[in-house]
Amino acid sequence: MAADPRGVTMVRYRFGEPSLTVWQKIWHINWLFVLVLCATAGVGFGMLYSAASGSLDPWASRQMVRFAMGFAIMLVIALIDVRIWLRYAYLIYGFGMVLLIAVELSGTIGMGAQRWIDLGVVTVQPSEVMKIALVLALARYFHGASLDDVKSPVYLIIPLFLVAMPAALVLRQPDLGTALMLVLGSGAIFFAAGVRIWKFAVLIVLGLGSLPVGWQFLREYQKQRVLTFLNPENDPLGSGYHIIQSKIALGSGGVFGKGFMQGTQSHLSFLPEMQTDFIFTMLAEEMGMVGALGLMGLYTLILIYGIYFSVGCRNQFGRLIAIGVTMTFFLYVFINIAMVTGLIPVVGVPLPLISYGGTAMLTLMIGFGLLIGVHVHRDVMIGRRASGSDIV
Repeated sequence: MAADPRGVTMVRYRFGEPSLTVWQKIWHINWLFVLVLCATAGVGFGMLYSAASGSLDPWASRQMVRFAMGFAIMLVIALIDVRIWLRYAYLIYGFGMVLLIAVELSGTIGMGAQRWIDLGVVTVQPSEVMKIALVLALARYFHGASLDDVKSPVYLIIPLFLVAMPAALVLRQPDLGTALMLVLGSGAIFFAAGVRIWKFAVLIVLGLGSLPVGWQFLREYQKQRVLTFLNPENDPLGSGYHIIQSKIALGSGGVFGKGFMQGTQSHLSFLPEMQTDFIFTMLAEEMGMVGALGLMGLYTLILIYGIYFSVGCRNQFGRLIAIGVTMTFFLYVFINIAMVTGLIPVVGVPLPLISYGGTAMLTLMIGFGLLIGVHVHRDVMIGRRASGSDIV
């Protein structure tokens, strides 16, 4: 037993020793972090209310219910001993792969893509589930690795294979944005595990060299998105319409915005998909640069907490989970905002906790649950060579 700077009694326990009680775990939850999550989600509820022209239906009310359910799941996951996730990490990854294969065989087609599984009650997007499953699997693999292991290229074959399989299946759906998130999010875990920078440089060079070949395998609409990104004015009423209207809305908001529910681009139906992919544009038009920077400030706080939880964790498995979840969250934010501002081609990546969506919300809340759980169980000491059968 020891005391931390806040005067709170800390229970430091090693692998195989008794765990914290439920009440101790609840006490150790970082409730300020939870408050930041709720504040961010509240901004999303407001924007969805505005998108429906002052009505909770059809988006804001459903988003509130989804967040409430996700919030409960997040707290439950946060209280689960981190050693349990270590034990079942590969099994969860295998379950995610089964779902991705099921999509390939009999998935539901929507908007030209085969990405969903209809379970009757709900429709699930397995690629979202894989974002968390892959983080757990890679954290489990590198948890038992020494620096000498990571230096060996042979040792990296298995984790590269773990990344390549789901990324390839997601690309076939096709979903380029999610595939990039899987690859880049995994890269952060590789780096945190000790993989040398020169190996990343080699992969980047190989990737750039393969672009001409990869271009031939892109779908026609994907090629059109890239060409539109390079010059959207070529087809202002067709493929370039989305990004042109987005830029108009962003610019028209000015410093302080036009006012809540006063955005002309969104409420006069010029701005497409304002409740999902382009919700940041609507926020910037109504709340201006001040509102946009305020939301980005909340996102920055979440990222800082994620890094803080990772640094403060005493076991490698939890540390890598925190890095993977934080990087995944960052990619959500970066890709969506870069997309609607014209910095990258348009891809279907939602704005976290703001955009309307079910599976993405669930994925985020599960990820936040793992992040909080890493912090709650930060003093758990797990031997690097502990096997799954040894974990209780």
